[in-house]
Amino acid sequence: MNRMSFIDVGLAVLSGLMLTASFSPINMDWIAWISLIPLLLSLRDKSSAIAFQLGLIAGLSHYLTLIYWIVVVLSYYGNLHPILTLGALLLLCLYLALYSALFALIWNSFKRDRLSCFWGAVVWVALEYVRSHVMTGFPWCLLGYTQYLRLPLIQISDIAGVYGISFVIVLVNLVLFNTVLGARTKKKKSATLEIILTSFLIGFILIYGFHRAKVKAEMSSHGKGIRVVIVQGNIDQSIKWNSEFQEKTVALYTNLSVESGGFRPHLIIWPETAVPFYFQDNSPLSKEVSRVPEKTNSKLLFGSPAYIRDKNRIQYYNRAYIISKDRVFDYYDKVHLVPFGEYVPLKRYLPFVRRLVPAAGDFSPGQSPKPIGTPDLQIGVIICFEAIFPDISRNHATHGAQLLVNLTNDAWFGRTSAPYQHLSMAVFRCVENGLPMARAANTGISAIILASGEIVSESELFATEVLQKELNLNQTKTFYSQFGNVFAILLCAITILRLFWRLGKKRR
Repeated sequence: MNRMSFIDVGLAVLSGLMLTASFSPINMDWIAWISLIPLLLSLRDKSSAIAFQLGLIAGLSHYLTLIYWIVVVLSYYGNLHPILTLGALLLLCLYLALYSALFALIWNSFKRDRLSCFWGAVVWVALEYVRSHVMTGFPWCLLGYTQYLRLPLIQISDIAGVYGISFVIVLVNLVLFNTVLGARTKKKKSATLEIILTSFLIGFILIYGFHRAKVKAEMSSHGKGIRVVIVQGNIDQSIKWNSEFQEKTVALYTNLSVESGGFRPHLIIWPETAVPFYFQDNSPLSKEVSRVPEKTNSKLLFGSPAYIRDKNRIQYYNRAYIISKDRVFDYYDKVHLVPFGEYVPLKRYLPFVRRLVPAAGDFSPGQSPKPIGTPDLQIGVIICFEAIFPDISRNHATHGAQLLVNLTNDAWFGRTSAPYQHLSMAVFRCVENGLPMARAANTGISAIILASGEIVSESELFATEVLQKELNLNQTKTFYSQFGNVFAILLCAITILRLFWRLGKKRR
């Protein structure tokens, strides 16, 4: 029990690699349903300390291969020294691996209990929820996101969120392990009951999913029609903020937008900070941008930096404007900023941190999320990685958004797996809230996503493209948009109560 063999380590590493392979862009999503089995096999007859270490190893192998792109972001675009870059990656992966280590530790302590497979799935979801909120949260690639292409399966997200998919994947892993390999640790009646309950659960999810997908498809063919154009400018990150290229950037977006005039768009969308200057200053370039709605007889939604003078200081914002030919209708300031990308945490107390991240911005967060738009269209704007935080999109839906729009600049990621992973997570925001999404990315991947999560139009990565699509807006609030993550919160409460109960039982 107190020894760890090379085979155990190999099994833990295998689990981590299988988890990574199940995510985009590899998209071997079926592997997710058996990805934990090697780790579970390595935990047999192990002490709590060894179980924790094996869980940590599995987590490290997973996250090092999943978010390796952080090295590209920090070194190539962030001008950080390669050694510091690798150190930052390792520290982040160690932190994230702690969650899989805790799962292995907790599962190891009650794997012989009645209905332990369900308890294991409960604990996994509770840990995912905690990871999504601790230290501003980093819910990148939760397990449920592996299934973003399985439309009937993921419809249950409009009740339980992405956490519901994570729950059933972990449950199937545990049940398969106990059925095939874990017979020594389970009573036959308990194992049979788990198989029956899991089968009923999957059956219910699929029946519900096929029904909801059909309902959403019917709704997508009715309702108010809106013609949307997405312009993907494909501006290289190295020249994006160079003042010498500002005119060329505006000209590119303007020409592509005007060329789409034959489509008669209601709304033209440019990506995050597509306007690389302060639009509010009413400069000649700002006036050029304002002429686009006039030339196309449409509304224009675009990203631009902004500022507000507050007494003796200036606050900067990552902003999205929506304008017509004669006015600025509204704007949205990004609420959830990227740590060490758009601001430096604790810079007042740790001034040396800013010197470690020379390319970090100094933005302030906006107020609580609210839809913006025109008298006849309410839009829930989510900027960049706000798309991975379900509560932001849900807040927009709750306050009447008819369309979700994700403005992003994934040029930072280069040609890595991150743009594909980012898109896969955006799919769930549509399913959860029953709303379509227009996603405009500077270098890709831009996309049109229906309320069912179906990607009906998609651009290439690092290509200059224009997407055109007519969408039917038919807003209906889902259970998730009204009540949020009650499923995940309930499982967190159950986990805490059970852990306290076990601790009390041990003391007695």
